Amino acid sequence: MFVAMNRFKVVAGSEEDFEAVWRNRESSLKEMPGFVSFHLLRGPHDAAEGYTLYASHSVWQSHDAFLAWTKSENFRRVHKNAGDNKAMYLGPPVFEGFHPVEGA
Repeated sequence: MFVAMNRFKVVAGSEEDFEAVWRNRESSLKEMPGFVSFHLLRGPHDAAEGYTLYASHSVWQSHDAFLAWTKSENFRRVHKNAGDNKAMYLGPPVFEGFHPVEGA
């Protein structure tokens, strides 16, 4: 198993627009070998810093399956316009990848 997460600092007031982008996106994850699940998570709002934290969370059967997704035509197609919404973010997304140590 491999868990891939991207953390997004979304400018306060842009949360609905950010969530709409994700809700209305073209996704082909379910077509990818090794894909298990996806969730978009809303975290805490930091009023002092002016953002709400979000994380995209995908689970894969293996790290290799995830890497295959990042090298696929599907990945390129769905990410080609990612910069169009740059004004919603405080900086670029931060990637975090996790290998399991223990699980049930």
